[in-house]
Amino acid sequence: MPDHQHDPDDVTERGLAFDLQTMTRRRALAFFGAGAGALALTACSGSESSSSSTSAGADTGTTPATTPATTTASTNASTAATTAATTGAPATSAAATSTAAVATTPSAGTVAAVTDEIPDETAGPFPGDGSNGPDVLAEADVVRSDIRQSVGSASGVADGVPLTFTLSVVDVASMTPLAGAAVYAWHCDAEGRYSMYSDGATEENYLRGVVEADASGNATFQTIFPGCYPGRWPHIHFEVYASVADATGGGEPIKTSQLAFDQAACEAVYTDARYPGSASALGDLSLTTDGVFRDDGGIHQLAVTTGGNDAGYVSTLGVGV
Repeated sequence: MPDHQHDPDDVTERGLAFDLQTMTRRRALAFFGAGAGALALTACSGSESSSSSTSAGADTGTTPATTPATTTASTNASTAATTAATTGAPATSAAATSTAAVATTPSAGTVAAVTDEIPDETAGPFPGDGSNGPDVLAEADVVRSDIRQSVGSASGVADGVPLTFTLSVVDVASMTPLAGAAVYAWHCDAEGRYSMYSDGATEENYLRGVVEADASGNATFQTIFPGCYPGRWPHIHFEVYASVADATGGGEPIKTSQLAFDQAACEAVYTDARYPGSASALGDLSLTTDGVFRDDGGIHQLAVTTGGNDAGYVSTLGVGV
């Protein structure tokens, strides 16, 4: 099974030692599905951003790479037995306009076939799940699909290019959707800050939430497209739990991993003025040099993304557990 546990998550503030301690713990899962079914995913658009000057720090354990970024595109196989991603020339130029549309193969609403367990990754120093300080999972309203606004006593709203992303959770032992599983997802805001931790966002808990997977194993979130800050490729963290009760009641996640975005979509999004510093930070990175995705270029974690800055983006990812 893939395991990227050497990958750290914020050398600036926490360091390699901390991140090694926060590496995800693999948990055995015995789910008995009601029968295999095909994966069909639909999602809306959304986005979020980050700044190179943010105090949140990089999500990597190494100095930001200086190798020019290369474009990686998700490619669906024609059968359920093949998943592939390739690295090639950029699909759009860095001068893409704010209305640029980005399309990857396959079309919107589909997801690469799940053939293996998604790699384990670090939750990083800003999980907000009680394992490192604050715990948003204790909030009564944390179970929601739209994670742009804070919950509880907080009221802030994260602004950015719209993104809707769907994680399709599958039990790889039986190749059946994990209906009823819960996904907790989180990511930084338009200034590269993680709510609950970063200066200027410690009183907020936006861009964090739990969604219960439907009958097809799909958990869909409405948010903003993540920005890019020095040292980390644009990404979203997530934890999968056996149930909502486990997610909100102090249970252990059965899988902790990260979703990556293709370069073409990122380049288009980062022409938006709400993403200061993201374009320059992206230029110093690639999926093959990123501290988390470098093992295989994110082949099992690269979301299929379509859309444009005006209407927003749709991303889908199959998650084998």
